[in-house]
Amino acid sequence: MEAAANAGRKNASLNPVRFLARIGLKFIHIFGAIVVFLIVWELAPGLGIVNPVIIPTPSVIFDKFTELALNGVLAENIFISLRRVAIGFGIAIAVALPMGFLLGGWFKTAETAVNPLLQVVSQANPFTLFPVFITLLGIGELSKISIIFWVCQWPVLFNTVTGIRNVDPTLVKMSRSLGMSKFQMFYKVLLRGALPSVFTGIRMSAVFAFFMLIGAEMIGASSGLGYMILQAQATFQMPKMWVGIVTVALLGMAVNLAILYLEKRISGRKEEIAI
Repeated sequence: MEAAANAGRKNASLNPVRFLARIGLKFIHIFGAIVVFLIVWELAPGLGIVNPVIIPTPSVIFDKFTELALNGVLAENIFISLRRVAIGFGIAIAVALPMGFLLGGWFKTAETAVNPLLQVVSQANPFTLFPVFITLLGIGELSKISIIFWVCQWPVLFNTVTGIRNVDPTLVKMSRSLGMSKFQMFYKVLLRGALPSVFTGIRMSAVFAFFMLIGAEMIGASSGLGYMILQAQATFQMPKMWVGIVTVALLGMAVNLAILYLEKRISGRKEEIAI
């Protein structure tokens, strides 16, 4: 009887109609809201809701996207922008992660002493710091990378310190009683316990990196997506401007998904909570 039931479930799972229906429902569940949004956006100018000159339809933006992709303009600007983000973001992680583990784990007294200063400095509006960076570093690549680094380091630093602080003290005591070395305690207890908070900081930094990239490339730049957006707006090439805006959003989403995938690979899949 049980074998027959299992066979029936297997045959049902192999039914092509049910299989396609399951895929269709999953697609609607994941992308349904985006599809509806794009349809409404496409129909909005015809209904008089928006001005198509200022806000082109998705089809017009896609045509312009294809044109810029084929003539190489889009790829060139994407490469330049991603290089700036990668360098600034990478340096921020390389600096802030070790500092966060040191302040949160081994030098808590120092962290208590410098935390007020770090909080004050991190709250400085990065856009108001543009003149400072440009005055000190010029309008070249160094100032753009430096401002991205400045903004990205704080979420990583503070979330790493918070993650170390929130590690269960019982686990630390047990590791000491088991005679673990400091390296073993760091790798097996502190690092693994702090990983969720660390990756939260990294994802926040990735978002901030793209925000600041656009601002940095709108000041004293001659290339990059931010420059492309600014020039398109200045010459009233609205489809080109929206191609830049959409491209930045898609790149940010792709980086965020890549970080989420890396987090799952490193820390394991989390159990989803459903109420």
